[in-house]
Amino acid sequence: MKGDLVVKKLRRKTLKLERLLKEIKKGELVQLTQDLIRIPSVRRQEQGEQKVALYLTRLLEGIGLDVVVEYVEPGSPNVIAVLQGESEGPCLMFECHTDVVTEGDPSEWKYGPFEGRVAGNRIYGRGACDTKGNLAAAVMAVQAINQSGIPFKGKILLGILVDEEGMMSGVKHFIRQGWASGVHAAMICEPVDNQPCITQKGALRAELITSGKMSHGAMPLAGFNPIPPMISILEKIKQLEEEEIERLGKNDFLGYPSITPTVLQAPVKGEPQLNALTYQCRALLDIRTVPGQTHEALKKQLEDIVQEEERSVNASLHSGPLKEIRETLEKGLSKGISFQSKLDVFEDRPWTKTSQEERIVQSVSQAIRSITGKEPTYGGVLGATDGTFLSAWAGIPIVTLGAGKWMIPHQKDEWVSVEDLELTAKIYAASALEFLKP
Repeated sequence: MKGDLVVKKLRRKTLKLERLLKEIKKGELVQLTQDLIRIPSVRRQEQGEQKVALYLTRLLEGIGLDVVVEYVEPGSPNVIAVLQGESEGPCLMFECHTDVVTEGDPSEWKYGPFEGRVAGNRIYGRGACDTKGNLAAAVMAVQAINQSGIPFKGKILLGILVDEEGMMSGVKHFIRQGWASGVHAAMICEPVDNQPCITQKGALRAELITSGKMSHGAMPLAGFNPIPPMISILEKIKQLEEEEIERLGKNDFLGYPSITPTVLQAPVKGEPQLNALTYQCRALLDIRTVPGQTHEALKKQLEDIVQEEERSVNASLHSGPLKEIRETLEKGLSKGISFQSKLDVFEDRPWTKTSQEERIVQSVSQAIRSITGKEPTYGGVLGATDGTFLSAWAGIPIVTLGAGKWMIPHQKDEWVSVEDLELTAKIYAASALEFLKP
């Protein structure tokens, strides 16, 4: 008798899933992805974020969601849409973003970057993979839940945010406005080959400035060149990176930590000139962290490197043979010369890690089993997403999942597989109902 009840229960669950998945129409999903790609939304270009946000607002209102539009700054609005369940319960968020990176040189693309061309099993265009395709999948998943009439408790929140590709002002505004306070878990809709990712690298963004004194290139002792100390600091930072790799090894999901100089600039202002020592040198550092690192400790290590270089250089300027040479050859022109250095960490996104025991992880895993018949393989996000702030600032458990190969974003000829995108929409829908089941 008990066995019969179990069988009946499983059958009802299967029928419910089939009913849900029938509501996800491949043609509609492809069309929505194309429509979104065809609205260029490169950050700060022709208010594209606003155009795509208003398009989505009309669409979401049309399928029965309550929609709020909040401007983060002129031309850049967040869209927050809510589907209410039949009773009180938790809130599950789907987090997506509307902005895309630059297309670069359009002539380098096989198809127009904003054409949204379907060729074979692929949709091509800027944002197809990162992440308008996954945004479309989330919208279609919520629509399918609504149209299926399957009851659920709590609510589903679509957070369609701006500026993920920049300084992530959209998610920061979302949190500061109080929206995150009612969210119990979040699905981060990013391209990770439909692998449930339970950890993300952290990110520190830093600016390093070294300052000296301008002089004629033929009389360098009359000034001070800030470039060699910058090189010395970067060499020591490279050594720190190697020490961290040696200490931590390779993370199972995220690989190795890194400290990468991405910009080196001298002079900082004005035109460079061969026969003139620059006043300042500037470097930007892209620092990616993994579990086992604390950002506060790492920032202190970097600051110690910079300060020690400043002390060492200034000590050499005002003592010993160098001082004597300067005063002899330059007739006192070197008096008052000093070296300054400054490290400014202007962005801090900690690494995240969600336990496999969290309800959202279990819900996604069950959805994958039910749809694919396979056990999920957990992974990690090698970059950082809006989810880092939802986790670090709001304490929300997050799982990152979406269609698209991890190496495709930000390249020319960006694409996403139609079949993968359809699978994504199905996993999103099934995960939500599993998480919010009565």
